[in-house]
Amino acid sequence: MDDLYREQIIDRYKYPLKKGTLEPNDFSYEDDNPLCGDRIRIDVRIDNNEFVTEAAFSGTGCAISQASADLLMESIIGMKLDEVKALTKEDIMELLGIQLGPVRLKCALLSLKVLKAGVYGLDELEEELAQI
Repeated sequence: MDDLYREQIIDRYKYPLKKGTLEPNDFSYEDDNPLCGDRIRIDVRIDNNEFVTEAAFSGTGCAISQASADLLMESIIGMKLDEVKALTKEDIMELLGIQLGPVRLKCALLSLKVLKAGVYGLDELEEELAQI
């Protein structure tokens, strides 16, 4: 079974479905993994009911980081922002379908870290605007 998931990771790395940028977007965030040099930017569009309508990633890095970002972007379309906030490391591991060591785990989780930073940044901005 691991071989099937490894093939999926290589396929998503070579032929990502959600790679690109969204302009305009409702939020965008970018970060890197200084240990290995992976860099990911995530752009997300949401509707008035806080559902993700479109998501894309861009960046460079290893097959694990890029495949993880692609799978994550595909999986969040149709989710409410509260559901996105509730995503965990286990959700990413389930998307990838293989066990990873500590170094590769950081690669796999970079996209989740970037996504959550963008989502929480959006909430903080909305709170500030509501007080004005």
